[in-house]
Amino acid sequence: MTTEALDRMSEKRSRSWLSRWAPEDPEFWEREGRARAWISLWITTANLTMAFIVWFMVSALIVRMPGMGFKLTTDELFWLAAMPGLAGGTFRLIHNLLTPIYGGRHVVTFSSLALLVPAIGWTVVVQDPTTPYWVLLILAFLAGLGGGNFSSFMPSTSLFFPKRLQGTALAIQAGIGNLGVSIVQFLTPWIIGAAMFGSLAGEPQTFKKGDVVSSIWLQNATLVYIPFILVFAIAAWCVLRSVPIRASFKEQFDINRNKHTWLMTSLYLTTFGSFAGFSATFPLLIKQLFGGFEGAPDPLAYAFYGPLVGSIMRVLAGPLADKCGGARVTQISTLGLIASTIGVALYATPASLDDFPYFVGFMLAIFFFAGIGNASTFKQIPMIFQSRQAGGVIGFTGAIAAYGPFAISMMIGQSIAFTGGVTAFFVAAVAFYIVNFAINWWYYARRNAEVNC
Repeated sequence: MTTEALDRMSEKRSRSWLSRWAPEDPEFWEREGRARAWISLWITTANLTMAFIVWFMVSALIVRMPGMGFKLTTDELFWLAAMPGLAGGTFRLIHNLLTPIYGGRHVVTFSSLALLVPAIGWTVVVQDPTTPYWVLLILAFLAGLGGGNFSSFMPSTSLFFPKRLQGTALAIQAGIGNLGVSIVQFLTPWIIGAAMFGSLAGEPQTFKKGDVVSSIWLQNATLVYIPFILVFAIAAWCVLRSVPIRASFKEQFDINRNKHTWLMTSLYLTTFGSFAGFSATFPLLIKQLFGGFEGAPDPLAYAFYGPLVGSIMRVLAGPLADKCGGARVTQISTLGLIASTIGVALYATPASLDDFPYFVGFMLAIFFFAGIGNASTFKQIPMIFQSRQAGGVIGFTGAIAAYGPFAISMMIGQSIAFTGGVTAFFVAAVAFYIVNFAINWWYYARRNAEVNC
């Protein structure tokens, strides 16, 4: 290879990879590290928000589709709600390995552009009630591309910050990214009510709810985000650079031999698995439990509050975990999840709409404590592992927890099928939370714990 060709390759690498990165060096951090770290966080967070919007857009669409003429059973609706979670966890296992090989710049840019596939696909199919169910399943699975991005975006960001700030930085990124769930569930009822794009977006659909018939443009619910996906992906390519910490596929599997990887995975499944799983199923739970009463509430008018509360608490709890210690905050979070879930179980077989405020209140409490735990567990991980491994564990735990929407949707569906209600599911959830309360206390939170973090 000629010297000129080598120079071109070196120049190309320099545009993507930083030559040096030392955030723990105070002089380097103040001179150039801080500014680049924070701009990288904001660009990546914007793309992560779009990823969560795409990941959870199916949960906002399916509560409207039966009223538009889609012939879907309750079981089929829960499968559509579950598929993005199944895919998200699977894609996260892949994403977990990408950043140390290809670098944050390439991974963030191209995985964000991939979100266009499900966004455009759902824009088309919601306009045709005769779309085969298998097509809907495939597109629901592809929505999981958005869930996968978390496990490469978060490790990339963790590499930019010193350990003392990682709880705050990761909480900000994940918390704002999580807001994508609330955004898509909150905005959908508004943006489908008018022809925002004129005839360019297609004709309206007829929507029936009881005896009331109206026109909606359900394609707006996904079409509106396509320009933002493009703009944020281009910004990532133009601004981001990759931290020079690299590892092969084989080297990255060393985290699987450490028991703390699996313990933290269980803890994060408790917190984020709950957040993601209930975010995907909250609208359907409202519809299933209270939809048969006269004057039943609109699920999307309430469901967005859950992920909104959880996302805000994740942002606020990051600095708290940096100050007080992640394990202590996780202990409080898990105790709160136990109490809140017991409360939900008490109102999971409603006798009337009078039970609805209590059900929603306890569900919001679950999101509240799950959001706190989402932040505190990600403070614990960088304190337990060295930098490269910490990024890998963040990605791996995020991958397993991303199966939350699939697992919770399926378990709720099975609970309904076998017992006629959802109480059995919530009792099982309480048992799982109690186990993880004990794990966190024994290994991380008690005075003589193996790792105080």
